[in-house]
Amino acid sequence: MPEQNINNPKGFTLIELMIVVAIVGILASIAIPNFLNYQAKAQQSEARVSLGAIYVGMTAYSMGNTSAPPSDGFVGASLGTIGFESSGTPRYTYSLTAVTATTFEALAQGGSGHIVGDRWTIDQAKTITDLDPSFTN
Repeated sequence: MPEQNINNPKGFTLIELMIVVAIVGILASIAIPNFLNYQAKAQQSEARVSLGAIYVGMTAYSMGNTSAPPSDGFVGASLGTIGFESSGTPRYTYSLTAVTATTFEALAQGGSGHIVGDRWTIDQAKTITDLDPSFTN
């Protein structure tokens, strides 16, 4: 049976382990909220890209919807008639909220993940607006 040397202990003391756990806890309390914020910003990019696609579709629809003056412009447009379709599992729902001959507004509303309740719009001037810029999760 080998002799154990009491003056040369191996392993960690309870205090050393508690210090490590405290440090990991502090780092996690800083990192997790930042991670969730970055994740929400990444999910918001879906809304901006899709609203851009809706703008392109509406512009093309308006160009083809020119009857005798006055032009019908955006009248009669829908997400289906402009060829917009979400692919994959969209986190936002999209709708046309205000359509006239010369103007339109499309809305993206968050429905899942860290963006529930987040809302963005785009109009005929290609102005993308965050309806709640203080939105954080």
